[in-house]
Amino acid sequence: MLPAERKRTIVQLVTERDGCSVSELAAELEFSKATIRRDLRDLESQGRIERSHGGAVPASSVGTERPYGQREVDHYAEKQAIAERAAQEVREGQVVCFDAGSTTMEVARAIPDTDYVAATNMPDLATELAEGDVDTKLTGGSLRPRTRALVGPTAERAVERMNFDLLFLGTNALDSAAGLSTPNEDEAAIKELMVERARRVVLVADASKFGDRSFVSFAALDEVDLLVTDASPPGALAAALADADVAVEEVST
Repeated sequence: MLPAERKRTIVQLVTERDGCSVSELAAELEFSKATIRRDLRDLESQGRIERSHGGAVPASSVGTERPYGQREVDHYAEKQAIAERAAQEVREGQVVCFDAGSTTMEVARAIPDTDYVAATNMPDLATELAEGDVDTKLTGGSLRPRTRALVGPTAERAVERMNFDLLFLGTNALDSAAGLSTPNEDEAAIKELMVERARRVVLVADASKFGDRSFVSFAALDEVDLLVTDASPPGALAAALADADVAVEEVST
């Protein structure tokens, strides 16, 4: 197991179990305790976990916004299943926008060989697409290291000039009353513009987002055409989605 894969597995185990000891991680991953301790120091410095006496616990979120590296491993299997279904929405010749995020990154990876044009405000995602010979446009803007998204006036002006057939959209929270929301005002602004410029909006969100509200709302439920998720939305949210005429596709993992 390569170091990067080992560290990703550590974050996943610590997150899923709400904490692990060094002994548990060493036994499960079959590495020495010294190696695990070094990994935990590295992961703590990256903000992906917090060290505790004898082990580690999930990183405390600040304003409900976790670093991209941690979100990348949260609910990973669910995100892959969501991405496989969402990728089926892409059609030949379309202009497809990818919002910045860990789930939209999985969608980009899941799309089969198709002749389409892509646009995104996430450099990592643009690189992923370009390596697959997809004609890819990057918005430009100021990079937010915490989420790896490009935001600000330059990014907003770029999106204002674009038109999209399809948008793959992520969210930090999904609520029956507040709609879609995120902790950061700059990211909310770019997401809102993407929604405005898209003919069809596909929201990719796992069930951990259901019923939550974050700081800034950026879209109402009726601006979403399709929600691809891994579980049935709970009562109030399900009713609000139905009232907003949002199609819901539930995938299994």
